[in-house]
This record gives sequence, C-alpha cells and structure tokens, in this order.
Amino acid sequence: MIRLLVGILVFVINTVYRDRPYPRFYVLETVARVPYFSYLSVLHLYETLGWWRKADWLKVHFAESWNELHHLLIMESLGGAGFWGDRFLAKTAALIYYWIIIAVYFVSPRSAYNFMELVEQHAYSSYDKFLTTHEAELKTQPAPEVAKIYYRDGDLYMFDEFQTAHSPSERRPNIDNLYDVFVAIRDDEMEHVKTMVACQQTNAQYSLKSPHNSEGKTVVLTSAEMNP
Repeated sequence: MIRLLVGILVFVINTVYRDRPYPRFYVLETVARVPYFSYLSVLHLYETLGWWRKADWLKVHFAESWNELHHLLIMESLGGAGFWGDRFLAKTAALIYYWIIIAVYFVSPRSAYNFMELVEQHAYSSYDKFLTTHEAELKTQPAPEVAKIYYRDGDLYMFDEFQTAHSPSERRPNIDNLYDVFVAIRDDEMEHVKTMVACQQTNAQYSLKSPHNSEGKTVVLTSAEMNP
C-alpha cells in the first residue's frame, strides 16, 4: 500500500510536470511537508492522552517540516507557484495525503516513516537529475534571498536539528549561486532519508535523538512517569 501511495504521487508529478521543473518541485515540496505534519499531529495527541512523550521526535519532525518549508519558499521565489492549477493540485494532494498518513501512523508508524523515506528518495533523485542536466545554466543565476538566509546568514539551529546523522554545525552548504541552492536542497533530501530510516529501527524510540540533545539520548517517558 505504501509503495502504491508513493507510486501514484510520483506518476502524477512525472506525467503532469515532465517539462516544468519549478512547478514540479513546488508541488513536490508542498506534499513533502505533509507527512511531518501528520507525525506531529499524532505525537501531540499521544502526549495529550498521556500515552507517551517523545520530545526529541517532535523537535526533529518540526525541523524537517521547517526545512521543507524553505524548499517550498525557494520554489515559490522561482515562480513555481505562479499558476493557480498547480497550487490547486498541490494543496488538494497535500490535504489527502495528510489524512492518509495520519491513519497509517496510527496503525504502523514504521510504515508511515517508510512512506516518507521513499518520497524523499524520489526527491533526491529528481534534484540530482535536474542538477546534472542544468548545471551550467544554474551556475549563472543568483541564489534567492530566502536560501541565503536559511542556509547561510540566519539562525541555523533548525537547519542542524533535522539532520540526525550529523553533529550540529557539521554541515554548512556554500550558497553562491542557484546551482549551490539546488545542491543544498538535494543533500537535504538525503538527510531526510537517513532520518526516516533511523525512525524505522526496532529501538528507534530510544536511539533516535535530537542533534542538540545535550544528554545524548531521547526524552521518552512512560504514561506512569508522565502521571506520577
């Protein structure tokens, strides 16, 4: 079922946006944010009900959604959202997938994370192919201001937070032109893949930690600990 859901999304994007890269990336990034919203919604519900608290997971998933937001802002700055039909398709697909992933997460969190692993792998491949095809052209164009702020000049705490395979401050992309921007986005997608793989491990609730967790372990409390 997970591969079917991903396959439908990939088929639509590849068919409708074959020769329109920026609208294609706009739609992809709009939908790519949604599973992280779904994870956060369910995790907040679990905490509200007193079942468990996964503070580190909330931080990491929010940072992932924050990263995807900036990918989206970059695509919007490049004109990817200029046509109302693209916006309608993206938002409709996002709404549908939001509720689907919530249902999947309730039944099997590992399957929900596997869905996002496959989506992020597709995103990585799409950006990598785009970079190979348009390298010379992209190197002549300036980097959007939003990309400079997110990757280079702003508060980089949230940028570090979604990369569970890296220590904070370990990765700092060069942002000198549009090619550099797409390299950074492509590499972000692989970092998401790594985090989604980590979330599917058997002991993930104990081993997955926030990069900025000073204690070196995730904050996982049982219902009894939350309600002494």
